[in-house]
Amino acid sequence: MQNINDYNFNNKKALIRVDFNVPLNESLQITDDTRIRAAVPTIKKVLETGGSVVLMSHLGRPKSGPQDKFSLKHIVSRVAELTDAKVNFVDDCISDNAVAASKNLNNGEILLLENLRFYKHETAGDQNFSRQLAKHGDVYINDAFGTAHRAHASTAIIAEFFPSEKMFGYLIEKEIESVAKVLTEGKNPITAIVGGAKVSSKIIIIEKLMEKVDNIIIGGGMAYTFAKAMGGKTGNSLVEDDFIDTAKEVLAQAKAKNVSIIIPSDTVAADNFSNEANKQTCSTNDIPDGWMGLDIGEKAIKECTDCIKNSKTILWNGPMGVFEIESFQEGTKQIALSVVEATENGAFSLVGGGDSVAAVNKFNLATKVSHVSTGGGAMLEYLEGKELPGIKAIIG
Repeated sequence: MQNINDYNFNNKKALIRVDFNVPLNESLQITDDTRIRAAVPTIKKVLETGGSVVLMSHLGRPKSGPQDKFSLKHIVSRVAELTDAKVNFVDDCISDNAVAASKNLNNGEILLLENLRFYKHETAGDQNFSRQLAKHGDVYINDAFGTAHRAHASTAIIAEFFPSEKMFGYLIEKEIESVAKVLTEGKNPITAIVGGAKVSSKIIIIEKLMEKVDNIIIGGGMAYTFAKAMGGKTGNSLVEDDFIDTAKEVLAQAKAKNVSIIIPSDTVAADNFSNEANKQTCSTNDIPDGWMGLDIGEKAIKECTDCIKNSKTILWNGPMGVFEIESFQEGTKQIALSVVEATENGAFSLVGGGDSVAAVNKFNLATKVSHVSTGGGAMLEYLEGKELPGIKAIIG
């Protein structure tokens, strides 16, 4: 394994796996270029030290071969703009024309290959496909944390063809360092904010975090499963009855480990799932029949924000409510603002998971926390202690 800071890229072609899976609107224009921006430092490092770059990525979920709406040709101009470099494009990944394009690449130039997932061999982790991709570079860099938990051809298998010429890009390095700052180097008090709809999707991470943190704030729909486990009346709120006993076990474990579990004390409930719904604030453990909890109330906001502001290390994964609907965004917004305030006062804050990232972006706060992870599923699995194929392939 090499280190990107120490490696001599002069006259070398760096084959970089990036995550350019960016959202496009109906006009096929990029609506959020965060993932492209995140890869720019790694790309520029190679170009500015005398090398050239071959980029490979996926976009969307094409079902059966090439589809125009998933073509990476739609992002070429943005990549060129952000990198301030010439960007060539080839409409496939492994043809003779594609290999020739990379061979003829000049130092300081970029070649963007077509969508990897136009080939079923990519997600199948096909070794021969990986071998063909490897022809594009002298050195391999993985900078796609969002796909590091997949054993795909371009993220895990390809590293076999670069036994000594492989490394992480700056983005993955920062992702690994950020998780370490929470799990192994975190300064106390450490607070984890775990939200989202279901306990079932977060139970492993909650149990893992109890070994490391001082406080766990439970938000979103999953809070009502905990409320019911504590004997509360949850009305028509989302509850996973199959996980009531699991929630009880978590509460018992937390008590034994002296970890504070904060369940929102009050709830903004609605009589239907819409922005125009009638609303009322009620105790989380006493929600009337026919009403569903869709956000946390003012008392809960104060309890949670007081905890966050007194923390030195903060992990946020999952929103407090249905923040996509304006009437139920206040809880998530206030949590975001308190994470920013704590960060400004010296805390380390890591925000990860699609909905949490969407929230800090919606409220224009992404640049005001310590790190926003680019990998939802990958970050969750990494926090859970799972071995990520894309990471293992580089470390060896």
